[in-house]
Amino acid sequence: MNSQEASQRDGRLYQKVALITGAAGGIGAATARQFAREGAQVVLADLRLEAATELAEEIVSLGGAATAVRVDVSDYDSVQAAVQFAEQTYGHLDILFNNAGIFGDGQRDVTDLSLDEYHRTVRINQDGVFYGIKAAGAAMKEQGGVIINTASIYAFIADRRQFSYHATKAAVVGMTRAAALDLAKYNIRVVAIAPSMIDTPLIDPWRSDERVWNTVRKAQMRQQFGRPEQVAAVVTFLASDEASFVNGHEFFVDDGAASFKR
Repeated sequence: MNSQEASQRDGRLYQKVALITGAAGGIGAATARQFAREGAQVVLADLRLEAATELAEEIVSLGGAATAVRVDVSDYDSVQAAVQFAEQTYGHLDILFNNAGIFGDGQRDVTDLSLDEYHRTVRINQDGVFYGIKAAGAAMKEQGGVIINTASIYAFIADRRQFSYHATKAAVVGMTRAAALDLAKYNIRVVAIAPSMIDTPLIDPWRSDERVWNTVRKAQMRQQFGRPEQVAAVVTFLASDEASFVNGHEFFVDDGAASFKR
């Protein structure tokens, strides 16, 4: 047994099976790597199957256990198929990281927001989370498990021209609390994270405007962006038995961004 394998055997998620949506990049990819280092068998679910497959191969090359599957979180059948794939591949499902999402809105005021753009954001950010909770919750009924949803500080504060993103992330918080109550009898915990600005491709459109970039950066107390690995560390804790008495709450990973007046 090499040092990597020994470390995984001692990991907080050893022999756990985890499904991560939006796993091909950003927070999802960082979490996949962290889960694997902690001993989990990880299913990387993403619309970008090629990128997810490359990440799975990277994890396997380092001694971890991972495989990839294509998923469209706006389609319940696709989400259910990903859950079934995890069960068929590894025998069961212990952890769902309901992470896939988009910003949407196209930086338009609510009165200029198109119905198509609004409904697209809802389908991915809100319906996709519901679909994950429904499918994974059913799969976990016999042995229990953990569902972690990605909300945002935008569920709690207002920003301009992000109406549908605010709406969907606030919905994720409400769904997290309601699902935690419904699923508690099955020993399934449901929690959420609320990140602020994390340096991922999701915020790439702001990089070209130095004024916007600096304004967004200064929204954090220490005026720096978070790293995907910092969020992954919190998600890993929530997925582990160390958080066994944590349920029905959202956890800010925001360097205080939601806590002070700008």
